[in-house]
Amino acid sequence: MVVARRPDVFVRPLSMEEGRKLQRITRTAKDPVKLRRAIVVMTSGQGQSVPDITSLMQVGEDYVRDVIHAFNERGFDALNPKWSGGRPPAISLRCVSTSA
Repeated sequence: MVVARRPDVFVRPLSMEEGRKLQRITRTAKDPVKLRRAIVVMTSGQGQSVPDITSLMQVGEDYVRDVIHAFNERGFDALNPKWSGGRPPAISLRCVSTSA
């Protein structure tokens, strides 16, 4: 039985300006999620494989692949975390009037 290896995933070729922008983000990012994603993209752009990035960053392979695919599709917008509103309230917030 032959176990197929997952194909290597790399970020699309980066321009010099995109590389500079990624370096700037890694130096100035206040948000740890954006910083981690920028480092993943930058190291992939430098030719590091997914397993190398996972051991360097201590994250899962699926996370690295998801970040790379998102960057390839959406560009720098993929670096920003999209926080959703969370779970909706269990009790309705509409005003209840009481008549006396």
